[in-house]
Amino acid sequence: MKTVFFTDLDNTIIYSCRREIGRDKLCVELYQGREVSFVTLKTWEMLRQVKERTLLIPVTTRTTEQYDRIQLKVGTPEYALVCNGGILLEKGVENPVWYQDSLTLTADCRGELKAARLLMEQDKNRSFEVRNIRELFLFTKSEKPEESVEYLRKRLDTERVCIFQNGVKVYVLPKNLNKGAAVRRLLQKLHSEGKETGTVMAAGDSGFDISMLQQAQISFAPSFLQKSCQLPGQTVIVEEGELFSEAVLNRVLQQAGKDI
Repeated sequence: MKTVFFTDLDNTIIYSCRREIGRDKLCVELYQGREVSFVTLKTWEMLRQVKERTLLIPVTTRTTEQYDRIQLKVGTPEYALVCNGGILLEKGVENPVWYQDSLTLTADCRGELKAARLLMEQDKNRSFEVRNIRELFLFTKSEKPEESVEYLRKRLDTERVCIFQNGVKVYVLPKNLNKGAAVRRLLQKLHSEGKETGTVMAAGDSGFDISMLQQAQISFAPSFLQKSCQLPGQTVIVEEGELFSEAVLNRVLQQAGKDI
């Protein structure tokens, strides 16, 4: 049985060109001809080993198109969850049944998302168009994201939708469209297909990732996340002196060795 490793990508495995990670690095994403995301060479070498020894499953809020820009150079993962888990890619190809199931699961939030879109368009702090991502969730940017989040939380039914901020980005998502729910669905799918799994591990660096960390037997988060989120008890905290990607992958390899 293989260890299963669910991992966020941005700021967990890969880093923006604006983040200083040293000179020994490898470009893993081009956008409009520009190098925009990198991994350290040490991260890349460990990631290659992790891909060989575990079932590596990227889990990201990126769209399929944004995810496809990332070239980790370790081979295509057997599975990847994109659009915050609303879409499943199997060897890089979208699973249409999974997507339709995601639409069904979020159908009761359609009215609330419609109301959210109107509110986001009226927000005086909005600095970007409001995008409806595959009828699954909404996204925009704000000059004052904290104010925008508060503005939305006061006016929307937070029993039905979650409102998140990530930097200047503002998201409104159905409550049940989260990474944790996607992890549960995928594990159920694997088991129904007779695929046995070993230890389930997960890593993430933001509020988007908490539900995913809760589904793992061993999870990893950076220490700064403790200040804003309630982390599950099995979370291994990575201190600021370590590069998060390298610290996490080193520990995953150690666990994968135990599971053999």
